[in-house]
Amino acid sequence: MHTANQVADFFLSKIDIEKGDTISPLKLQKLVYYAQAWNYTIFGEPIFNERIEAWVNGPVVLSVYARFAGTTKYTSINLATSAVTSPAFDEKTNKLLTEVLSLYGERSAQYLENLTHSESPWIIARGDTPPYAISKNEITLESMKDYYSKFLNGAKE
Repeated sequence: MHTANQVADFFLSKIDIEKGDTISPLKLQKLVYYAQAWNYTIFGEPIFNERIEAWVNGPVVLSVYARFAGTTKYTSINLATSAVTSPAFDEKTNKLLTEVLSLYGERSAQYLENLTHSESPWIIARGDTPPYAISKNEITLESMKDYYSKFLNGAKE
């Protein structure tokens, strides 16, 4: 089992700062969320054992948030750094994380936020919480699997 921050480090290590690539904490949270969602959906096991909460701006893992919370503009600071190296993952996990990055990595943080807001795991977890109200409601692994499994093998919701 890995940690959410190890998954985050994988994504951070793939940012090519030499070419001007950037990543914000907001976008990083969404990539970590999608890694968890797809790993659980495809393999039936979590990639990390930490809660994902349905915050106003989408799914959030508290440990990843805490790591970057000292920044003044959480949603826009560039986290790309050459100091981050990718943790050692097994081939299956590495392939999944690479695929998640391929699918979502070129998208903006705002696009990914809007995407998560349109998907049932976040919607269900938010429940009747007002749009800009704080929520610590958990996005469950089962709700992720229920939703994303509909997209496997060409199936659509």
